Amino acid sequence: MIPDHEKSGYKSIALDVAQRIVSGDFPLSSKISGRSILAGQYHVSPETIRKAIGLLKEEGIVAVSQGKEVRVISNDRAFEYITKNDYFKSVYSLKQDLQILLEEKRKIDRKFDSLLSEIIEASDRLQNLKPYHPVELKIQAHSHVVGQTIGNLQFWQNTGATIIALRRGTNVAISPGPHVILGVDDVLVVVGNGDFLNKTNRYLNKDRDI
Repeated sequence: MIPDHEKSGYKSIALDVAQRIVSGDFPLSSKISGRSILAGQYHVSPETIRKAIGLLKEEGIVAVSQGKEVRVISNDRAFEYITKNDYFKSVYSLKQDLQILLEEKRKIDRKFDSLLSEIIEASDRLQNLKPYHPVELKIQAHSHVVGQTIGNLQFWQNTGATIIALRRGTNVAISPGPHVILGVDDVLVVVGNGDFLNKTNRYLNKDRDI
């Protein structure tokens, strides 16, 4: 039975041998060392080498005689094999990058939730809002708050809601100050009690004077 670490290793060995054929280490029509010698070079079992040679044989890169002699029969096929595997390696690499980015996003989301909890706990006014439910509201182009500062709007007095964060594109500002000017498509993260959500929606959806 092939050990787990060798199950995918034979593909890497096949690719390495193909690269050596293209580079001239193993010239066309030359014989490649026997399985036991190759196994020693790559520090894997002879069975793993057999599987690697089998891949190269399937691709028409080498021929294997009845006596298990391995001979190089095509440089072009070796080059095609390398090119094909480099492509799939690139696709796999992109998939790994995407997984890393998704994990980073999950970490950022967890951090954002943690910061919201800290703000709630630290604010005397918000300590009475339990359980709290942060709500995200997007500012529309017609809203009268566009171009206004949070301070000028007297936001809490008019809505009963407290702005605990502001999302602008990919940026997030925690507890934005009174001098922050609101813009179209800004997303306000607010909390409150009672009928704060309806009041806030009505307030944000008021048309600005033309």
